[in-house]
Amino acid sequence: MRTHYTARQAHLTPEVREYCEERLGGLERLLGPATDVDVILSHEKNRQKAEIHVKTKGAGLVVIEESADMLASLALAFDALEKKVKKEKEKFREKKRRGGRERKKLALPAEPGETGPKILRADYFGSKPMSVEEAMIQLEIKKKEVFVFRTEATEKWAVLFRRKDGNYGLVQPE
Repeated sequence: MRTHYTARQAHLTPEVREYCEERLGGLERLLGPATDVDVILSHEKNRQKAEIHVKTKGAGLVVIEESADMLASLALAFDALEKKVKKEKEKFREKKRRGGRERKKLALPAEPGETGPKILRADYFGSKPMSVEEAMIQLEIKKKEVFVFRTEATEKWAVLFRRKDGNYGLVQPE
């Protein structure tokens, strides 16, 4: 990691340099060895300003913090930089995972025998016998278009479905 210090109308004291080296040592394991870091310290009226510019292989990060004390400004800047680095690494990791999953899905060859529609299993049925009113309540609760249930009287299967006009349709075997 290459570090460059710039002091604009401020003094670069040994304790400030030591603090920066210590915090950058901790960030080096997150950033990697091939990194350029510019630490810019400036003093304007009663404000101490710390800027940290990080240039890595993939991207660049900039953090600017200011407070009344230089070490406090640096602490805030390094904390913000650490958060940004972790966030960027997480984004990269998620992007990489999503891309890998999509490639695997696209790479699967289609089986030659399957050209028509597929049959998918669904659990839109009631296992216990119930009345048509109870089936309507279940249809509303589950927010589905179709509900299969057994009738109380005959214990035969029946289908209750929602029509496009807002009413309900009932199919019962004879």
